[in-house]
Amino acid sequence: MQIPPSGIPLSRIELSGGEDGTLSAFVVSSTASRAEAALASTRTPRSATRKSTLHRLRPPEGTAPELRTFVRERYLESEDYQTREFTRPGMEGLLITGGVPRERADWCSAVESITGLDVSERSRAAAGLILMRTGRGTYALSYGVGQHMLDPYFRDDEFGLEFATRCLDDDGVIKVRNQIMDGRGRVDEYSVSRGERIDDFGLDRFGAVVRRICGTVSGLSLTSLETGRTRQVRVECAQATIKIPLATTVEQFLSDLEAIEDVCARPDPLPQLRFVSRVHTLDNRSRKAVQAQAILERHLADPDSPRLTIGVPDSCQESYSSAQAFRARRGARTIGTSDLELHHLLQLIQDKPEGERLKALGDVRVTMFSDDDCQTPAGVTTNGKEWLIADITMGTDRLFYGNGKWFEVGAGFLQTLEEELTTLFTQPQTVTLPPWPKGPPDSQGHDSHDEDWFNHQAAEPDGYLLFDKKDIVTAKFRGGGLEICDVLGPENQLICIKKAPASTAPLNHLFAQGVVAVETLRSDLDVRTKFLDQVAAHMPDHRLLDDFGTLRVVFGILLKDGQDIRVDSLFAFAQVSLLQAVRRLRAMNAEVEVVAIHR
Repeated sequence: MQIPPSGIPLSRIELSGGEDGTLSAFVVSSTASRAEAALASTRTPRSATRKSTLHRLRPPEGTAPELRTFVRERYLESEDYQTREFTRPGMEGLLITGGVPRERADWCSAVESITGLDVSERSRAAAGLILMRTGRGTYALSYGVGQHMLDPYFRDDEFGLEFATRCLDDDGVIKVRNQIMDGRGRVDEYSVSRGERIDDFGLDRFGAVVRRICGTVSGLSLTSLETGRTRQVRVECAQATIKIPLATTVEQFLSDLEAIEDVCARPDPLPQLRFVSRVHTLDNRSRKAVQAQAILERHLADPDSPRLTIGVPDSCQESYSSAQAFRARRGARTIGTSDLELHHLLQLIQDKPEGERLKALGDVRVTMFSDDDCQTPAGVTTNGKEWLIADITMGTDRLFYGNGKWFEVGAGFLQTLEEELTTLFTQPQTVTLPPWPKGPPDSQGHDSHDEDWFNHQAAEPDGYLLFDKKDIVTAKFRGGGLEICDVLGPENQLICIKKAPASTAPLNHLFAQGVVAVETLRSDLDVRTKFLDQVAAHMPDHRLLDDFGTLRVVFGILLKDGQDIRVDSLFAFAQVSLLQAVRRLRAMNAEVEVVAIHR
């Protein structure tokens, strides 16, 4: 019972019993109306909620293991953590709490060094984890750093985005974090202060793999929405987790969990968010990734496997085109070559048994050199795993490995990708490139018909100009230069040539070269002026000098044995890189053409 403030005359005190058995007291002053008192007596006490992180766990099919199975073993055995079982109506579970106490926080030394004052503060990273089994599934709630106690092998990597794509408000998206699926490992994040439609973020729906999405939900049977105090609740969904306000009483919590389960059981995502579920990354420790890696280990024993190729790591993109030699080394073994191919890397791990090959590939050190005698490094040293790309099928699942990560793609993504590429590959071509036959070996045993030889052949017809190795040098490139194209065609075609015998190794760089060339010509007056001066010096009546607005980038590609370029000729990462380049080039008023070079 609440005592009224002094100065307010007390007329009477009315008691009212709530539906939950609680007794509420309402103080009614002589100046208060009976209507206000009646309204107050019918208010429902606000239910307690707390923003929590929810995980869904996937036991092996056909099994129901003990809940301890889902916890990393060292936390079950540590004296710093306590494990207790519990049973509640409608739920059985396991609670693990604890943390590692430190007598002195690790930041104390830095603070002492900066301030000159003695600092000694204790620290304890607290962790809480509730594992529970309901009639419809197995779940975990984590608090503090409790998520680290879960074994990632059993975590459901589809849970968070499965929920988000089925219930986020159409105009309620607040933040999107995605990874670019082109082997570079780049992560982009877009955020707004108030909710917007997903289309307003301008995401690349082919190359953007959504990792996290934050927004509002409404119209669900959640405790936080049923209090009547709010019409929307903000949720943050990563691939494997949902952060959402959940009730703190058993009955209401189970009701909230049931509402989430009902959303995830909906057969289809919302139309505007359907693209999110087409591709997602996997934790390398998750069950699908572990199973895919076991298949990959077998392929690593076969240098001719059609499921494997190499791609250029992001850290090597800028220097790859100028590399004259490569050196791959593992332990005392070293391989030197003018063109790095998959079999060079696999030779260095052929002594390893199945299960240890991918790890051994990570021990391989790859260095590029800008000279033939390997004296001047052309970039940073990378490891062999950064160069590996794999396409693995596992039942009905399709997974790709690149830049050290696993991606799972759906049939819808592959179908859309194939349609876009087929249209690109079958459109009329404005350029005909000559054959590229193999030549006699040079003094070092290399094919004498290299890219320099072919570029001279391609530039022979009237109206074509050779620009290979004619870099545009400005202060912007700090002493280096930019190669706009290998050959300039008569109809403003910037022709970029690449030999890709291993399918995709040089292609990411080729596509990036075309984009950078057009971006620089459009935005850098100094580069544009010097390039046009070079054109005018060799061909004063070239169309480009009077019509610079329309450009066409032509990617001339020689695949292994001079095969045609089809959708199945390119690995998924090269396909995505190509479509991303096409979109960026078209946005700059540059058309794109892909031409196969034959033997």
